[in-house]
Amino acid sequence: MSDPTDTTSSLAPEADQHSVAGKVVIVTGAGRGIGQGIARHLGRGGASVVAAEWRPDRLENVTTELTDLGVPHLGVVCNVMEQASIESMVAAAMAEFGRVDGLVNNAQTFASTKPIAETPEADIDVLITSGVKGTLWAMQAVYPHMRSQGWGRIVNFGSAAGVTGGEGFAAYNASKEAIRALTRTAAREWGRDGICVNAICPASAGHRLPPGDDDPIRKAVWNRMYDNHPMGRDGDPEYDIAPVVRFLCTDACRYLTGQTLMVDGGGVLFA
Repeated sequence: MSDPTDTTSSLAPEADQHSVAGKVVIVTGAGRGIGQGIARHLGRGGASVVAAEWRPDRLENVTTELTDLGVPHLGVVCNVMEQASIESMVAAAMAEFGRVDGLVNNAQTFASTKPIAETPEADIDVLITSGVKGTLWAMQAVYPHMRSQGWGRIVNFGSAAGVTGGEGFAAYNASKEAIRALTRTAAREWGRDGICVNAICPASAGHRLPPGDDDPIRKAVWNRMYDNHPMGRDGDPEYDIAPVVRFLCTDACRYLTGQTLMVDGGGVLFA
């Protein structure tokens, strides 16, 4: 009788464990910054990319780029603040490729920094909806497809500011920590379905330039991180952040789930 706990017999060759070739991966917020870098990197690695982006002009930019790279892809206008929009995007991915192997929940709306005593309900609402609900809805939409194929990878986005309690970011921090909680819960519930669910906390990257003097709260948080940063630099979306996301979308992370990886150049160090 075969051993039901033996999962090594179906493993791909070792080199293929680190590959996304032939995988179909959804990247939300793919139109710029970290999301765009991830879409490019996964595409260069052989994945078919579903670029989900709510702004048509940004979507056109990234799909043009993927076309020029020869990457199989599908561009879908998607508003992560609307569950129906997310479900429609996943349905379009299934119609185009017949499967969904990976989901990268990168998209989220942002709100300006404010002291916690002055944080309005509207900021909480927009960040919870775009971040927590959007992440949950996307995970729920891909889950039946990943479960039926017995394999799936989900990468959610937390934040170093949420981990450290960066001042001025109360609404943002609350939403990012809630996303990490969803990550751990999904990892526990879906692990036996062959689905690994992890989170990353990337350093600020790409389009998020150092804040000016007109935003003293954000500037103080920025300076605190980079004044004592081991590498002394920001992360590059494609070459620093995306390779970790790619790893989390492969067979190589098959025994890693429910974890948060600080992809921040050592900006936040733990014992």
